[in-house]
Amino acid sequence: MLITAKSYFSGAGGMDLGIQEAGVRIIESFEIDKKCCETLRSNFNHKINESDITKITVLDQEDADVYIGTFPCTRYSTAADINGTRTGDDLFLHFFRHIALAQPEIYVVENVPGMLKFKVVMEALTKLPDYYVRVECPINANMWLPQERKRLILIGSKRPFTNFDYPEEKRLRLKDILEKNPDVDVPQYVINRINGRYRDRPIVSDPEKDDLAPTCVAHYAKDRGTRLVKDGSRTRPYTVREYARLQGFPDWFQFCGTENDAYRQIGNAVAVPMGYWIGKQIVKYFS
Repeated sequence: MLITAKSYFSGAGGMDLGIQEAGVRIIESFEIDKKCCETLRSNFNHKINESDITKITVLDQEDADVYIGTFPCTRYSTAADINGTRTGDDLFLHFFRHIALAQPEIYVVENVPGMLKFKVVMEALTKLPDYYVRVECPINANMWLPQERKRLILIGSKRPFTNFDYPEEKRLRLKDILEKNPDVDVPQYVINRINGRYRDRPIVSDPEKDDLAPTCVAHYAKDRGTRLVKDGSRTRPYTVREYARLQGFPDWFQFCGTENDAYRQIGNAVAVPMGYWIGKQIVKYFS
């Protein structure tokens, strides 16, 4: 059967791509960021709704079997503790509104593990009548990719899963994702950080030691000195393509905007293999 899905807070489309490659048809993506929408239009053929979800009604929209919500995680992250902004976010309520009114067969939420601490959010997303809910946490992208990236996956379904499979580790190695002799600009502030002139030292990953990279972050667009890789005799930032590969994006995937726009979109994205794994569970549910 043809399984359809709608994607909310789609970003650059990491979840969309993984779900689609698993055999689920994405019929519409909702995203407010202009550059992300340009990226989505450049890589997908389905409808891209460039809009504010808080302004969208539900029941006059096209329906789908699966609703996917990857709402922003910044309010739930440990970094928010440092900045004093770990207060939750009402955007989840608008995804919840769509689920509650449309009652899809399945809904999926992807976020950081820190979301577990928000009791109101978790109650809303796990206590909807007539849904069986499973919370998988943490699911780490390091099962597929040379990157530490722990996430919470919440799946609500009208009937229980009978054949849910956990991922098998088939990880790429860091050396597999590096470009050969790339021309990489190393700004002076990166050199200063390497030389210890900042309070925090960079995280340097060595592919020859089979290191994993730290989590890809959107902040890389502003500071490429925090996460570096050893490349022969030099230590350097990751290229855009390497950063995309760390998230599982294929090389044909194009990110619109500037180089900084690309880093931001990649850092905010869902790792593509994680989306693929979720998509495969959805396909089995309907089979």
